[in-house]
Formats: sequence, structure tokens, C-alpha cells
Amino acid sequence: MEYRKNFDLRNERNLTMLVDFYELTMGNGYLNKNLGNKITYFDMFFRQIPDNGGYCIMAGVQQLVEYLSALKFTDDDIEYLRSKGEFSEEFLNYLKDFKFSCDVWAVPEGHPVFPGEPIVTVKGPAIQAQLVETMVLLTINHQTLIATKANRICRAAKGRPVMEFGSRRAQGYDAAIYGARSAVIGGCSSTACTISEQMFGINAVGTMAHSWIQLFDTEYEAFKAWAEVYPNNCLLLIDTYNVLKSGLPNAIKVFDEILKPQGIKPAGIRIDSGDITYLTKLCRKALDDAGYPDAKIVISNSLDEHIIEDVLTQGACIDSFGVGERLITAKSEPVFGGVYKLVAVENNGEIIPKIKISENEAKITTPGFKKIYRIFDKKTDKAVGDLIALDDEIIDESKPLVIFDPVYTWKKKKLTNYYVKDLRVQLFKDGIKKYESPDVLEIRDIAEKETEKLWPEVLRLENPHTYYVDLSSKLWNLKHNLLQSYSDTFNE
Repeated sequence: MEYRKNFDLRNERNLTMLVDFYELTMGNGYLNKNLGNKITYFDMFFRQIPDNGGYCIMAGVQQLVEYLSALKFTDDDIEYLRSKGEFSEEFLNYLKDFKFSCDVWAVPEGHPVFPGEPIVTVKGPAIQAQLVETMVLLTINHQTLIATKANRICRAAKGRPVMEFGSRRAQGYDAAIYGARSAVIGGCSSTACTISEQMFGINAVGTMAHSWIQLFDTEYEAFKAWAEVYPNNCLLLIDTYNVLKSGLPNAIKVFDEILKPQGIKPAGIRIDSGDITYLTKLCRKALDDAGYPDAKIVISNSLDEHIIEDVLTQGACIDSFGVGERLITAKSEPVFGGVYKLVAVENNGEIIPKIKISENEAKITTPGFKKIYRIFDKKTDKAVGDLIALDDEIIDESKPLVIFDPVYTWKKKKLTNYYVKDLRVQLFKDGIKKYESPDVLEIRDIAEKETEKLWPEVLRLENPHTYYVDLSSKLWNLKHNLLQSYSDTFNE
């Protein structure tokens, strides 16, 4: 499939100024206080899985790379900032000559990720690492949210194709375009969003709307005309008037009169309303009795993973699903709460950990420059859990590994027959791109493969088993020693 691999809306426009204003005011302040070039480490992580699910699917890395590769401030940007009257000429000159020079690491797209893990880390001069916060969060939050929702929906469909149909209900152009990309990463077979095929090479599909049927004098004429124009893609929408008394009989009549004499098998029928289970059972029997057992039944309308799971449990006869607004907006929980926090600075080449403290234990950050190890059982090839460790820690797979719950520390597990995988890859080194993203269909395959390495209990839609993310002993001690030092200070 031919597509414009380098065609991306972010390459057609400069989004450097898509930044929270305080990133700029802090940058100006850093420069004023001679902190602009101080090396800092920032982590992006999230605290909660949407829909009380068991896992999330990482997405958005390719667009993050494209954004970071194109950072520049135009003359118009500089003049606008000058007009605000809040920025020094020294800072404006810094922005005018801006050159991205950070190191960036991330978990590759398609991999399951979990709360508390540093899924993106940015190391670099304070001004730069602070500046990119907004777009790191915007890009990864949105696409990971939609990829995760799509994966839940596709899992509920139990192998049946799921088509993404949500462009018209998405919150804006980018949400439709990149939402379609994320939906395919999550497992969708195709999208109705044509530009997403042009940009990413994912399959764009679609047949007719109710307006096609209404435009003709009769439903039969509408179906007949469609079969004449598209005999090899004759999938008829049968719920404009009455599914069982009108739509289905007219569809079968057209299959008999137009397609059958040509030796062409009909693609099938689509139902966009009504009692899905009841209607599909009767439609399946009627199509089979008419000699069309291969004709597919496609269902659309306001579907989500719970409706799909319910109707399939009830015995609905469905071959594929078109899912729109509840997927593209992640309607049930439409916010992915990723945050971006300072975790370390460098003083004379030494990494000094930093921590954010809160009365809410979940909001206490994990300090230091870190990596993520995923631990697998050699016998089952299933993931046992993840271990966040300091970047210089190397796990010796030939030795037993003891992991423990970072909150309930007496809960321990000793692992012997295991192997580990360092999850993150380096995207940039000194501002130079070091990573080439796979295409979207490859990422979808990665997501399927990596998700299957999770235990089924973690993949449940309801009440999933908790997937454990632990800290190495060295990191746990660092965090709690730092907490204790602040506690001692406050209690003096």
C-alpha cells in the first residue's frame, strides 16, 4: 500500500508554540538565574489505568519524535513573545537560536505499560527539558488513551475485525487522525478516516450511509444501484426503514438478481440500530437459508467493549464491528492522566535525585535516573512483573532475583527461572534522532504479541488482576532515604 510516510500534520505546521505559557516563563527565569543549561531529568508517568483496566498500550512515540525533530522558533514567534513584555532579550535570543540537544528515552509503541513507570524520560538543559513538557504529555496521553480503549474493544470482539468509525465525533482534526492511528495500534483492522490511510498506510474502509437509501424512490432501487456500481463490495445497510420486513428481504433480492447471475458473492449486510442480538440471529438464519452463508453481518452504532461482550455472550451472530464515538473519544474515561516531573539534576556530572512529596502516597514521585525491566518466566514466557531500577543497575539473570511490593514491603517473591528485558529505547542523543519508528501495522503486531505475554487475569475487562510494578532495592532505599531526610528537616 502506497502512503506518504513523511506526510504528517506536524510537519506541515510549526507547533513549537503549542506549549503551556509557564514553560516559557520558567525558561526565562532559569536563564536569568543561570540555571538554563543545568542538566535535568524529567519523567513522564501515569498513576491510574483508564476504565479500572489492567494495562495500557503505549502509543504516540512516532509523533513525539517528529515534534522534537522539528523544534524551532520563528521570527513571528519571537515578536509575539516580545510583545508580552515578560521576557528578556537574552531569553528571546536564546529561543531565536534554539537547537534541541536533549537525550530522550521511551517505551516503544505497542508495549503494555503500567502506573508509575517512566514511559518517557528527557535529559537535558533545564530550559529545553521544561519546554517540551506540554507536547510530551499531549502526544503520549492522547494516543495511549485511544490505543488502550481500542485494545479493550478488540479483545471483547474475540478475534472479529473492529473498524474505527469515529472521525465525526472526535474532538478535533488531530483527534480523528491520530485517534485512527492509535486505534489500529490497539488492534483495529481499519478506519473510516481516509487521511489516516494516506498518512500512515492503514486501511480506510466504508460503503454507504442512510442518505444513499433515502435518495432513491425505494430501498430496493438503492440496493440495486449499489450492487451495480460496486458488485465486488456489496455490503448493504439494511436498517433505514425496517430491518426484517424491508431491509433484509430487499438485500437478499438484490443479491439474487444482480450478484448471483454474475457469480459474485455478496459482502454482506450492516445494521446500525435496534436489538443487535435478536436481529443478527434472524438475519443470519435468513441469509443462510437464502444460500449466502458467507455473507457477513456487520454491526455499528454506539458500541463499546461491554456491549460487544454482552451481545456475543447472548449469541449474537456478528462477523465484524464498526465502533465510533465511544472508541475515538474513550467516552467512558476520556482523560489519560500522564504527568511530567523533575526526578534528578546534575551537579558536576553527579546525578542528584529529586522528589515531589505529597500526603497522597500515590503522588510521591520516584526519584533518580531510571530504567524499566520487564521480568518474564522462562517456562511460560509470561510477564511476571516490572522492576523499576536505577539506570546503572544490571540484573544478573543467572542469579535469583527477589522482588517486593514497594508499599507492602513484606510481600516478596523470589525468582529463579526468569529473563528480563530493558523496555525503553533511546529516541535522541544530544538532540540527534537515534530511533526509527516501525510503521503502524508493525506496531499493531507488536501490541498483539506483547499483550499476549500478560496473564489472562490481567487482561480481564472487569476486576483485572493487579500487574505488579516494583522498585529495585537500591531505588527503594534511595527514595525512602530521601523521604526520611525531608521528614527529619520538617521535624526539627
